[in-house]
Amino acid sequence: MGIIRTDKVSYEYIRRDDEGNVSGITRAVDDVNIDVQPGEFISILGHNGSGKSTLAKQINAILTPSEGEVYVDGLLTAEEKNTWEVRQRAGMVFQNPDNQIIGQLVEEDVGFGPENLGIPTDQIWERVNESLKLLGMLDYSKHSPNKLSGGQKQRVSIAGVLAMHPKCIIFDEPTAMLDPHGRREVIRAARALNDVEKITIVLITHYMEETIYSDRIFVMDKGHIAMEGTPKEIFSQVEKLEELHLGVPQATKVAHELKKAGMPIPDGILTRQELREELKKCL
Repeated sequence: MGIIRTDKVSYEYIRRDDEGNVSGITRAVDDVNIDVQPGEFISILGHNGSGKSTLAKQINAILTPSEGEVYVDGLLTAEEKNTWEVRQRAGMVFQNPDNQIIGQLVEEDVGFGPENLGIPTDQIWERVNESLKLLGMLDYSKHSPNKLSGGQKQRVSIAGVLAMHPKCIIFDEPTAMLDPHGRREVIRAARALNDVEKITIVLITHYMEETIYSDRIFVMDKGHIAMEGTPKEIFSQVEKLEELHLGVPQATKVAHELKKAGMPIPDGILTRQELREELKKCL
């Protein structure tokens, strides 16, 4: 069994009128099956309303399925006794770091999670320093989070999750509110945690370029998994992605247009470097 497994998971949002009667039901996730292995880096793509963030909240037990089952490291998320353990093993980073930062100082904020776990004080400070060092934020430990840039705040949020020693971190559109520099900072941090620390990463995003280093990509549409494969397999299907109202990395789009114009360029170009190498072959 993988570290994350969903078995025919569905989730419905129920709307009620002022008198408490059901006025509508929206099926946000519909019969989803995924199996993520320890140490994988997966990305989940989809347009707004596709169900990707609702699925992410299932993994962290913020929501539990209307139907089906979710397992995190063998723990059934729907069992209330497992909730705290699930959230420790699968930490979550949200899109707005200001909603996750509560400490007056960076080090206080990062230490909040381990303190709630009952970790001894000396070990808490070891974890705080370790996490901030890994995220390149150790020099800011005595700073107020309010004076940091968006990208720096998000790295502090990640450090706070990392200090709880999770096996998996779910990033729910972590760069949605950041500028391009901040986005690069956060994605580099996520990749480093996966490459160096072997932490399983689940990245929810609508920025195509952020997914090209994933092991696998799941594309969601109307609550379903519409596509699944490696980045090269997914981005070789430009027309299908466009039908799902999704774009592709810029290099992929340029390569696709050049191929349509008759140039012998293969499908699945992901980076500018790959595109340059293929163009050299055409000269």
